[in-house]
Amino acid sequence: MAKNLKDLYIDFFISKGHKKLNSASIIPENDPTCLFNTAGMQPLIPYLMGEKHPLGTRLTNYQKCFRLTDLDEVGDKTHHTFFEMLGNWSLGDYFKKESISWSFEFLTKGLKIPVDKLAVTVFKGNDVVPPDNESAEIWESLGIPKERICFLAEEDNWWGPAGTVGPCGPDTEIFYFRSDEETPKNYDPNDKRWVEIWNNVFMQYEKQDDGTFTSLKQKNVDTGMGVERTTAILEHVDDNYKTSIWKDIIKKIESISNKSYENEEDARSMRIIADHIRAIVIISADDANIVPSNTDQGYILRRLIRRMIRYAKKLEIDINSEFDSEIAKMIIKQYEKYYPEVKKNKERILDVLVNEKNKFAHTLEKGLKEFVKITDILKRQNINSINGKTAFRLYDTFGFPIELTVEMAKEQNMDVDIEGFDTCFKEHQEKSRQGSVNKFKGGLSDHSESNIKYHTTTHLLHQALKDVLGNDVNQKGSNINAERLRFDFSYPTKLTEEQKKKVEDIVNQKISEELDVTCEEMSPEKAKEEGAIGLFDNKYGNIVKVYSIGNYSKEICGGPHVHNTRELGVFKIKKEEAVGAGIRRIKATLSN
Repeated sequence: MAKNLKDLYIDFFISKGHKKLNSASIIPENDPTCLFNTAGMQPLIPYLMGEKHPLGTRLTNYQKCFRLTDLDEVGDKTHHTFFEMLGNWSLGDYFKKESISWSFEFLTKGLKIPVDKLAVTVFKGNDVVPPDNESAEIWESLGIPKERICFLAEEDNWWGPAGTVGPCGPDTEIFYFRSDEETPKNYDPNDKRWVEIWNNVFMQYEKQDDGTFTSLKQKNVDTGMGVERTTAILEHVDDNYKTSIWKDIIKKIESISNKSYENEEDARSMRIIADHIRAIVIISADDANIVPSNTDQGYILRRLIRRMIRYAKKLEIDINSEFDSEIAKMIIKQYEKYYPEVKKNKERILDVLVNEKNKFAHTLEKGLKEFVKITDILKRQNINSINGKTAFRLYDTFGFPIELTVEMAKEQNMDVDIEGFDTCFKEHQEKSRQGSVNKFKGGLSDHSESNIKYHTTTHLLHQALKDVLGNDVNQKGSNINAERLRFDFSYPTKLTEEQKKKVEDIVNQKISEELDVTCEEMSPEKAKEEGAIGLFDNKYGNIVKVYSIGNYSKEICGGPHVHNTRELGVFKIKKEEAVGAGIRRIKATLSN
């Protein structure tokens, strides 16, 4: 059902005049606020802010998404790290009536969900913004009874702004009654049988510094529907891992481990293995060339692989076997139709898994030695309990799940302070969550003057690197904030001082030439003919934006950019380093 759902969704919105966007990279492009794209709208931020999109004002796609906040919750029936989000957008085009009507039509006619199984929530208003009666009236006119239209406050039915100011507005959420029992006449937000399946956000206000709200000139619609959750609803199961998305993978893990998914303890380990290997495949396949490391996305990739291996050991799977590669190959086959990079980078995915697994086997050994050292010291002191802080260090540094620490402690006739561990774990989780929240802050509001300058400078840097090092140099990722730019590129060796100086001089020369920055829309083929920098893969649609900096740099990009290089200032390379095999990184600043 998963692939049918994606195809049905895209076909439906194309029939309503939308253009299909290919999924963006799972790594945000030129966005320092997030390690991963967490929603379908993230890659569209410049266009929601008013940039003109080359494909027009009605867009639809399925987007690769990843959320760190759910990492420690994966193992239950509904949470995932990587997931797919279906979305349709109006960039100043249609608004509430069309959006709500099409959502209703797709659910009831496209997916054949009975109206009796649906309920909706809308914004009830506050002291500043009135209730969203318009949305409620549209729903009622379509056949949703008043008793199933629920007005709720900001925490439930209001989106944004992403920072302290910026675009925001009410949303309307659609719920499905997941039960064989008779659908209640009234919608009750506290009744867990009602499951949210779709959210339509109406960006119609802009929050000002003084806390007031003004109407936006460009009113946008942003919708999101999770593929995994909706598939579970359509296939009448309350466990995402029993759907057609996961069924064969879970069977494979049952076969490899010789254990049953019907045993809940084993099922949890199986879900973690299945979820994590899928996420590993998608991240490793990305053209951003993420490899396991101790920082940023590479750290998350490493953590996923190691966590997956821990739970494979728990199921008594031989971690020196090729169990992970076998499962990865199944996932590659499942997703290569939708994300061509999965097929293209198959060998890299499998190499990442094997290499990191071999490294972790060594770390696991070190952890076991550390455990023996700890218990020997405690025994000499006549202490028969491992404190929570130590248990958490074994978890955080050596990858020991608390269950493994408890099991080994029991063999030594020792207890473990599980409450103390939980306290440390919750503190760590809260820091991670807060970090994720802070990383997403900025989003729509972070297209500052400084960021736009740095973004434009990456174009000059990219071309200068090609001039100095050769045309085989290609961008592999970038990260920009108000203080600096970070630019990753393909090159096998460390740059000499002379090469760095040359690159720096070229960029500053072009800045001093006061070159105009212009934008044209054209086909990817024409852009390639004209020498524009771009990957020219499935990422682009039929029309792309090409930004030229004088006659020096020409690159496919969504924007935004400065109007003239005179606005940029003095360019200075602060650091050049390796970040992976064949990948170098430059950190640089601009000053007045």
